[in-house]
Amino acid sequence: MDSARVARYGRAASRWALLASGRAGPGLRVFYGWDEIPAPGEPVAGGTAKLQKLAARWPNRPTDFSLLYLGTTYLPRDLRPLLWLAGRRRAPIVVNQDGVAYPGWAGDRVDELNVPLRRAVLAADHVVYQSAFSKRSSDAFLGEPRGAWEILPNAVDVDHFAPGPVPPDGPVVLLGGDQTQAYRLELGLEAFRRVRDEHPDARLVVAGRLVSDPGPALARLGLADAVEFVGRYSQAAAPEIVRRAHVLLHTKVNDPCPTAVIESMACGVPVAYPASGGTVELVGDEAGVGVPHPDGFERDEPPAPEALAAAVSTVLADRDGYAARARARAVERFALTDWLERHAAIFAALVPPPAAR
Repeated sequence: MDSARVARYGRAASRWALLASGRAGPGLRVFYGWDEIPAPGEPVAGGTAKLQKLAARWPNRPTDFSLLYLGTTYLPRDLRPLLWLAGRRRAPIVVNQDGVAYPGWAGDRVDELNVPLRRAVLAADHVVYQSAFSKRSSDAFLGEPRGAWEILPNAVDVDHFAPGPVPPDGPVVLLGGDQTQAYRLELGLEAFRRVRDEHPDARLVVAGRLVSDPGPALARLGLADAVEFVGRYSQAAAPEIVRRAHVLLHTKVNDPCPTAVIESMACGVPVAYPASGGTVELVGDEAGVGVPHPDGFERDEPPAPEALAAAVSTVLADRDGYAARARARAVERFALTDWLERHAAIFAALVPPPAAR
């Protein structure tokens, strides 16, 4: 057994030994279900990013917590006993609910994958849904929550993610986030091939993890010299990467609340995307162009590459206008300070300060 795993088991054993009896003491101490949360600036993905932002203000307290905060895209391995322990300690549970497993991507594993999500949502005293789409899909596949709930989209540090001092050379298209489904990269490359038909000097930057080999598609489409892969990146490096682009091409369908979209908008980078999921709620009518497509749960049916390429060209034709509107929308609706203050209010209602008890 490797040393990291031994250390992890040791921390867990210490936690259980300290918490197995008694109720939580007064005062707010938040535990995010994991013994370690990435420090500010370290690379994160998916639900880890939200916990990282919260932990910067409310440090992770695995051994003496009075409130349990769980993100459904990053649920702990020992979820069931942890929920039991929170109940025993009378520690309120807050769940940040993102997406669900549905037949279009999960196939016959829908029920299996939704079991822990359902368990978390139904145990929660307060559920934070990342979008109205998240609430609808969660109700359909997990059931309605038993406790309070609200819709609170993801957030971005609008001072850190801000437009650069000079516009980038281009045009440059960014395929951001993580390419964790093979169709996302394939569709992005196909769409970009058609963008190049109208903009021969255009370049594509692909960020994040890949789950498929891009080589065959690059060779087939003749794009090997026009595409750059930058891999995973930290939050510290993210603005510099985003600012290189004129438009974000976001190819995931039914995406509940993609933080990469909000970060791009904050940097003044508008979005071309499939008009489904929570992305529609984030971008609105002013910060980019959505492409209609069949958006049910039975199958993932992305838009045609030609339609996404046309959306990219529409944004490029009025890039300055879209950029200004994208930045303004991000600042108005998705500022990190507002998101943290809302969490402060939720936490105070569930764990009042000692003087208020």
